[in-house]
Parts: sequence; structure tokens; C-alpha cells
Amino acid sequence: MELRDYLVLLRKRWVTIAVAAGLGLALAGAYSLLTTPTYSARSQVYVSVQGSDSTTDLLQGSNFTVRQVKSYIELVTSPRVLDPVVEELGLADDAASLAQRVRADSPLDTALINVTATDESPQLAAEIANATARSLASVVGELETPTGGGDSPVQISTVRAASVPSSAASPNLRLNLALGLVVGLALGVAVAVVRELLDTRLRSTADVEDVTDAPVLGVIGYEEDAPQHPLIVQESPKAIRAESFRRLRTNLQFLELGPAARTYVMTSALPGEGKTTTSINLAITLADAGQRVVLVDADLRRPSVARYMGIEGSVGLTTVLIGKVGVEDAVQPWGNGNLDVVAAGQVPPNPSELLGAAPMADLLDRLRADYDAIVIDTPPLLPVTDAAILARAVGGAILVVGAGTVHRNQLETALSALGTVGVRLLGVVVNRVPLKGPGAHEYGYYEYVAETGPPTRSGRLADRKGRAHQHARRATPAPAPGGAGTPGSEGPPPPPPPVADRGFPAAVPSGPARSFDDVVVPRKK
Repeated sequence: MELRDYLVLLRKRWVTIAVAAGLGLALAGAYSLLTTPTYSARSQVYVSVQGSDSTTDLLQGSNFTVRQVKSYIELVTSPRVLDPVVEELGLADDAASLAQRVRADSPLDTALINVTATDESPQLAAEIANATARSLASVVGELETPTGGGDSPVQISTVRAASVPSSAASPNLRLNLALGLVVGLALGVAVAVVRELLDTRLRSTADVEDVTDAPVLGVIGYEEDAPQHPLIVQESPKAIRAESFRRLRTNLQFLELGPAARTYVMTSALPGEGKTTTSINLAITLADAGQRVVLVDADLRRPSVARYMGIEGSVGLTTVLIGKVGVEDAVQPWGNGNLDVVAAGQVPPNPSELLGAAPMADLLDRLRADYDAIVIDTPPLLPVTDAAILARAVGGAILVVGAGTVHRNQLETALSALGTVGVRLLGVVVNRVPLKGPGAHEYGYYEYVAETGPPTRSGRLADRKGRAHQHARRATPAPAPGGAGTPGSEGPPPPPPPVADRGFPAAVPSGPARSFDDVVVPRKK
């Protein structure tokens, strides 16, 4: 994973990280509130060596003191030092338990020893620290006394007596909260990374490209209200999702499908990836471009084309295949007249056998003769083999991949199912890609605006310019019938330049107004 991948991960899994950080703060706060506060008091002693006044003796004594300080630090928590403290203060602890609350340290290269004692009572903590310092001086004096008698050359003097602390040393609320936050954030990030590594769902075009080398023919966005508007091309032709289907239509023109009518077998790995709505919207966009299109619902197990398009579904493909009606009786026109629909009909007990039999091949041959494009909606690949059988008959299939729905191994299994029967994968359509949030598909050029709503400032300016132009035309006197276009000129006004001079083909068929796609895409007779 690169740095950008981690940033996207943090943005996508921010809820997990925030919950972990909050949990760390809560646990740290609860620990700080439930822990009994303890107080710390410190006394400081100085270790010196008695000797002569010569420089050599003073240097030797100083070196001896620094070396001995380390031994005296270890001596502070010994029973010989702490037993007198327990007896003097009348403590309920023994020397071993008291040693857990007493510690000693020394600044580097000094003859000073700090004796620190902690207790739930601030007064008792100060008394223990002072009593321990006195007991240490007494024990060291005994240990350093020469065997033959005399005074000890080592003297320990208290230079700073412990005072009663005014605030608790533990728990440190700020420190605990900071540690809880840091630990919570670290755990949250770790959990997010692990979940990302274990999550094999395909969520973007890049994930799909890692699995297959087939071209990505289209990327269809997904919004929260997408289930309520399945036929987006028909309901909102200027929506971003509708433009995605037009881009898919354009990319399909570059597929090598031979000279016959183009046949698109649409399938997916699992149910719920949007293959049916993709098939319907694709058929609508092809019909809007002026082509004669037929949409065939070949999902004979869970047909849904008739329900989405609001047509009769009892008579359809199965009725034609078993010979009850002809194909001309099963075809239902829809939309602008360029799109015909063949519903699935009644659900048969043997869908795979029907789709692989000779009547289905004959039906496809007839449809190729009557239409420019055939869009066939088929069942998913993993549950059944219907799509693979039909795709083999037409020479290829288009796989719809639902982002966030299918896992990597499921897509690999679906591709293997096509490869096993020798089906060519024409391309992939990545569906349900979010338009907002992490992993969203970016539309950087422009966004469509709604057809209705309050006019924008640019729209109001355009309206004003249009009205001014109309007023100017009304103020210009009309030319006399059969006369010159302007006073003093002879003959009619010069004709406008040919269309070809303005960058368009000169031969434009006359007749009723037609769309641009109707002009550039010839309709098959």
C-alpha cells in the first residue's frame, strides 16, 4: 500500500478509528477516576567522606563517595534500613511491603541520594521519606565504622527534608488521557488496516483491473436514491448516471463483434450487482442514438425486465422458444419506437436446456436480421450456467461488477466459468461506484444541472441577451415582398453559406427535426 492508499483508508475507516480513540479516552478516564490517589514525598541526603585537608586525600575521598553512592542506593530498600522505619512510625506494613513504596536514586556523578516515598496519606508519605533518610544515615555509619573502633569515615547528612505534598502524584489525569488517546488511535488504525487487508470486496475500477485484463467499458455511479430510479436514462436524461450509460454506449462501438448485428450478453457473478438495470439503460441509450434495438430478458429464473419497464410479462421468450407464439407476437414496443422488448415469459423448469437449444439460435438469427443491436439480460454466472451457455452461442459476454458487492474470489470464479466453456469476455462494466466519499468516481469536467429550479445568474443574463436580441429584430423593418433585403440593394438577400462551410456536412436530410444521433447513426431498414 502506498501513502495515498493509507490516506484513503483513513478517510474510509474514520468511524472505526474514531470509536477506538474514544474508547481509549473513556478507559483512561475511568481508570483515573477509579484509582485511589497516592502522594509522593522526597527527601535528599548528601554523602561525604571525612579525611585530611590535602588535595590528594580530598580527590580520593570524592571518588570513593561517588562509587559508594550506588551501594547506598541499593541499601535504602533493604530490611536493615526499613525495619527501623516500620518500628518508628508504627506501620502495619513489613519491610518487604514498605520497600514497594520507597525508592532511591542519585543524580549522575553526584554524592546526593534522593529518597522518595509514596502513600495514600500525604502526611505519612513525608514521614516515611524522612525516617528512611535518617535510618540510612544510621545504618551506613554502622557499616563504615572501622573494625578496630573509631568514627566512620562516611557521613550522610540530610540536606532537604520531605514536605507534605499538596497534590496527588498518581493518577495523572492529563497523562493518562493522552496515553489513552494515542493507544486508541494506534489500535484504531491497526484494526482499519487489518479490516482493509482482509476485505476482499472489489470497490473500485482499480480493484477490478487487478483481477482481469479485460477492458473496463463503463463506470456507473451509484447514489442513495438509485434503487428508486432504476431507468435513470428515461427518467433523468441529464443525470450523471445517465451520461455514464452514454459513455458505455460509445465505448461499445469499439468492440470487434463482426459485421452482423451487435449482440450484447449482459451477466454478472452474483445477484444484486445491477446487471438488469444496466441492460435496460444500455438498450435505451442505444435506441436514443437512432438504432433499432431489442432487449431480451433471458433470465428465465428470476425475470425482472417486465417489472422494471411496466410491460406484460406472461408472454415472452419462453413462449416463443416452445413454439406457442411467434416472435412478432412476443415483441412489445417501448419508448421512442426504436426499442422493442421481449419479456421472459413464464418461468420454465429447464432454463438451461431452452437457452442452449436450436430454437434459441434460430431466434437470435432472426433478431439479427431485424435489429441493429440486441441486448440480452442473463442470470448470474455463479448460481447457474445459463449465461455461459448463451454467451458461447453469441461469441462473448459483458460482465457487470457491482462495486462493494462482489468479492475478489467470486469474480475470479465467474471469469473461470466463462473461460472453461471458451467464452470471450468482451469487457467489464463497473456498477454501483459511489459518486461521493472515499473511492468515489470523479467527474472532473462538469456536472449536469437540473432541468427545473430557480434560474442561475448566468441563465438570467442569457435570457436578457436573448430578449434584447428579439427586440432588436422586431425594431428592424421587414424587407418588401420580392424586393431587396435592405434599402438601395437590388434583388433578394444573399443566401446563407452552405452548411459545410460552418463545419457540418452539407448533405443534411430534410424533414422533421431529428437528434444529432439520428443524423450520424444510420438506421437499418
